[in-house]
Amino acid sequence: MPHTSLAERFAFGTTVDDGVAEPHISVVPRSGTTLIARVLIAAIFLVSGFAKLSDPAGAIGHMQSVGIPAPHVLVYIAAYAEIFGAVALLFGFLARIGAFGLTVFMVITTVLFHAFWNYQGQEQIQQSVQFMKNLAIIGGLVLLFAVGPGRYSIDAKLRNPQQP
Repeated sequence: MPHTSLAERFAFGTTVDDGVAEPHISVVPRSGTTLIARVLIAAIFLVSGFAKLSDPAGAIGHMQSVGIPAPHVLVYIAAYAEIFGAVALLFGFLARIGAFGLTVFMVITTVLFHAFWNYQGQEQIQQSVQFMKNLAIIGGLVLLFAVGPGRYSIDAKLRNPQQP
């Protein structure tokens, strides 16, 4: 197996030959399914990122309501992080890095914005639902990080340019 750098393994998921013998496992790629998953996961981040840019005052107000410092700056950082992460997933260009970045973003925002344990009654139920929804999105992002963007991606074309 050719030597691959840590950065290449992180970005493209190249396996590491650590000398441990593993049993042969046959995996059938589901490239079309992976493409659909990337598009569906990207959609929520594109919509959310553009919503922040189209109504920064509303997003800033929401950020202030939970005590986020410097919301006038962070609203734009959050918007562009969501948009660029979504584009990475959508086109499958550095998709693992995009999935990783969005995972970090989602963990932070989930804990800050959907801390259901700080609420009572109906608001606690609503925040709990949002918290669990975000956990599901994080799960999808982690899975995408693990399996990669699939055959129908820019990453695949960069890694195997002779592949049709």
